Amino acid sequence: MIELKSENATVGIDAGELVSFEVNGHEFIHQKGSPGWRSSDTEMFPIIGPVNEAGFNVQVPRGNAVQDQHGLLRELEYELKSQTEDSAVFTKNYKAGTPIKNSKYPDKSPKQWLMWPYSFGFEKSFSLKNQTLEVTFTVSGERDMPFMLGYHPAFKLHSNTPAIIAKQQEISLNEVLEVGSRALQVENCTSITLKDDKDITIETEGFGHFMCWTQVRNMVCIEPISFYPYAVEQRGLYHGFQHLGDEDAIFKVILRG
Repeated sequence: MIELKSENATVGIDAGELVSFEVNGHEFIHQKGSPGWRSSDTEMFPIIGPVNEAGFNVQVPRGNAVQDQHGLLRELEYELKSQTEDSAVFTKNYKAGTPIKNSKYPDKSPKQWLMWPYSFGFEKSFSLKNQTLEVTFTVSGERDMPFMLGYHPAFKLHSNTPAIIAKQQEISLNEVLEVGSRALQVENCTSITLKDDKDITIETEGFGHFMCWTQVRNMVCIEPISFYPYAVEQRGLYHGFQHLGDEDAIFKVILRG
């Protein structure tokens, strides 16, 4: 476990996973073991969304890639690259065509192995300044590699009537619950505020959209995404890809507690 500190805030990171963001004694992050989800954050890459209806195949220029829901990045382990009192950098690397064991097999998926036909590097960095945590994602790899990126943090709810404020409109927890597993889309949005006992604002750069998901009343996931996967049929998921250029792709999520 790594702990970052500032005067009023602390951050807990477990093998690259954000497990705590506490400001003035208030915990904003969903705690593992609490009802709702077994994790506290993860990344969705190089795809977002389910692919079971497409036979777990995603169309890419190099043929079909075998993927499971939200991609294979989550099956790789982070390595700690660097650490200071208020920052930490983690990396994952993948070599094209390497079979990766699917942790959902066999209970939740018929696919034992996942594969992506492109090599890539993925860096996740944390920087804590005062009461603000900045999480930066850097995608490197082969030119023209298709990809999507989503960040999937879960926020702990302390009150009975939390509200999500997006584009000057209020979204209730009931509205998120009613959408179910598809997740509620918040299109063309770069900032959301979760109003609870203490408010937290999630600002983004590079993503463009959000989706919100929960199945319980004690947590909610507010997820920056580059593409909303339910906008297309699963076989048409390739419509949501962007492509790497000559330079790395950089995405940011800023949590203001």
